[in-house]
Amino acid sequence: MLIINNIFSGYGVYDMYDLGEFDQCGTTKTKYGTKDEYLKAIQTAHKHNIRIYGDVVLNHRMGGDEAEETKATPIDMNDRTQPRGDLQDVKVWTKFTFPGRNGKYSDFQWNWTHFDAVDYNENHKGDETFIWLFEGKNFDQQVDDENENYDYLMGCDLDFGNEEVKKEVKNWTNWYVEFTGVDGFRFDAVKHIEAPFFRELMDAVNEKQGKELFAVGEYWSQELPALKNFIDTTDMSLFDAPLHYNFSNASKEGAEYDMRKIFDDSLVAENPMKAVTLVANHDSQALQALESVVEPWFKPIAYSLILLRRGGYPCIFHPDYYGTTYKDVGKDGEECEVIMPSHKVLLDVFLKARRDFSHGEQYDYFDDTNIIGWTRQGTEENPKGCAVLLSNGEGGKKHMQLADNKNTTFIDATGHCDVPITTDDDGWAEFETIGGNVSVWVPEKLWNEE
Repeated sequence: MLIINNIFSGYGVYDMYDLGEFDQCGTTKTKYGTKDEYLKAIQTAHKHNIRIYGDVVLNHRMGGDEAEETKATPIDMNDRTQPRGDLQDVKVWTKFTFPGRNGKYSDFQWNWTHFDAVDYNENHKGDETFIWLFEGKNFDQQVDDENENYDYLMGCDLDFGNEEVKKEVKNWTNWYVEFTGVDGFRFDAVKHIEAPFFRELMDAVNEKQGKELFAVGEYWSQELPALKNFIDTTDMSLFDAPLHYNFSNASKEGAEYDMRKIFDDSLVAENPMKAVTLVANHDSQALQALESVVEPWFKPIAYSLILLRRGGYPCIFHPDYYGTTYKDVGKDGEECEVIMPSHKVLLDVFLKARRDFSHGEQYDYFDDTNIIGWTRQGTEENPKGCAVLLSNGEGGKKHMQLADNKNTTFIDATGHCDVPITTDDDGWAEFETIGGNVSVWVPEKLWNEE
């Protein structure tokens, strides 16, 4: 699968119906190109049997066309239960008329009644310490409890208690599926949206489309109970943020980290069918909003743990495959250059092993603080099997079994260990790996046939 962005300019959402077709906000192209380029990319992916999930931001709108005057109460940014003043007149950019689109695809226009709060008030320019909660409005309650209530994130916050809002979001989602042909969704910032709405939305969309579309939410939290509650409420999948943080911590602690605990409190350990596993993303990389870097040396280990095991729906972060270099401003106010090396060579090995050898029962050998491994036994349809051994400290060996690969010669597909290993009459062998890395042992004859 491939997650593809559909919004107007990154996460600053203006017009969800504009995929790069209309002259709005000073441009026709979006940050990602034109509508035709967008549709062609999806069609090309489908020709290669790649599913496309649209990256969708429902939480807010930005860049209103006109200001409106109404009343609102200033609310503490860090404690959403605490007002910091009285109800007062405000001037807010909440009128969205989309003149460049002129009613094509939808004649729906947004006004302040469709939102519950904003963070900008013309009457208090330069004051960003408050959230302005509109008169007669309340924050949604079934959201994350950070800041006592984390409904509000940014921009003009959609009021998901408003029936017109819910109807328009459902209409847009169905239009988007039919217009683009996407196969599902990556919903952004779901912990800021009333959770039951997602079940309501997906039920409506699946019924209209006559099929079940995949949906994964970005609920970025290390709190496993919060993730479990969201899944129970919505029946959606979630990205496994706790596992990412385990990877980040392990990469920083080195040999001091107990690898037997790498899956502790992770979503994939709790609910493997609803966990979308990842190593890194655009927010976790250096100098970004939720910086929690997984150090480069550990990334091959981390990817082996999500690509070559049962459970979870693994994702590969584009820069981890292709590499990238970028500049941004650090906490000290100075510009820094960040280099993210490509792991393509090893990832290609893992992907081939995942496709052809990582099938069937899994037996874990998590019996050492540094060196852990597992075997995949294969299936009747795909009996090849493999053994994986990794270390976050020194290199070493581990006695592991592949019961259906007796007297079979294995090679390390990564090339880290160059001496083949042959299993005994019961499928046991001493598999090995080098320090601070991973080895993927596959039947020599079958690997070379691929």
